[in-house]
Amino acid sequence: MRLVTAAFCAFVALPLVWLAYAAFIPAEALVRANLATFGFSLENFAALHATGLWRAMGVSFAATGLVVAAQLAFGLGAAYAIRNGLRMLGLVMLLLALPSELLLVPLYRLLQGMALLDTIGALVVPFLASPLVVFLLLQALRRVPWEVVEAARLDGAGEVTIVHRVVAPILRPEMTATAVLAFAAHWNLVLYPRIMTTEALWTVQAFLTELLRARPFEWGLLGAAALVASLPLLVLYVAFEKRIIEVFESGFRS
Repeated sequence: MRLVTAAFCAFVALPLVWLAYAAFIPAEALVRANLATFGFSLENFAALHATGLWRAMGVSFAATGLVVAAQLAFGLGAAYAIRNGLRMLGLVMLLLALPSELLLVPLYRLLQGMALLDTIGALVVPFLASPLVVFLLLQALRRVPWEVVEAARLDGAGEVTIVHRVVAPILRPEMTATAVLAFAAHWNLVLYPRIMTTEALWTVQAFLTELLRARPFEWGLLGAAALVASLPLLVLYVAFEKRIIEVFESGFRS
């Protein structure tokens, strides 16, 4: 069993190893078609400046940051309302199961009517709420002793005060892990930005698909671009790996 697990891990890690190798591969190795040439070069990263990758990274950071903040704020409020008796869990589960691709056409018409096409708003407004974030925070709320909330009410605290000053500090670890998952989900959008915006507002993943189409044989450049685009997610997952696993396990535990 350990051998099978090790083989599976090696298989999963192989693309990452190739990605790192291709990013730092010397240019002469590509010219000579000799991938066995060892060396270390940063010229592929230097060449990224002329591709527009940094602009796409900036768009992704701006849109994803706004979306994650909004999803946490809305998700915490919605989860608290459901935990407090609001009958909306069925709707949340329905939205969670609904493929997002089915909404592309009506979303396009809606954003067109709101004059949000080809704006940063097109990358933010439709994602202000996430059923997955609501679900995960609701599962976390169910582990909070409700006596704490009742005590805050007896002290005269309003619902908004309870959510932000009582519930939010208790759920800080779960909210951190949920924020990482929300960040990854929005960071990895590919099809949606290509439909709703022009190239000037493409996110980094949409930009990578275009770079791959335009320069399919420049492996070093593609490897460097993919490594830079993946770095924020890798850092976040390494930093919060344990907490993310705990949130998923508790969220889907029967």
